[in-house]
Amino acid sequence: MNRRKKINQILKANAKKANAKLAPKNKNPYISKADRLKLAEQSEQDTTTTTGD
Repeated sequence: MNRRKKINQILKANAKKANAKLAPKNKNPYISKADRLKLAEQSEQDTTTTTGD
């Protein structure tokens, strides 16, 4: 690979990474299965306590 092509490839890769950092983050954070079960259990308890009053 010649020098010019290699430099252009590095510059393009750096520009792509910088552009990706500026892009909005639409992805929701990962919630583990154990945490999801805890949240579901907690919400069930909340609904049973509120309907039990």
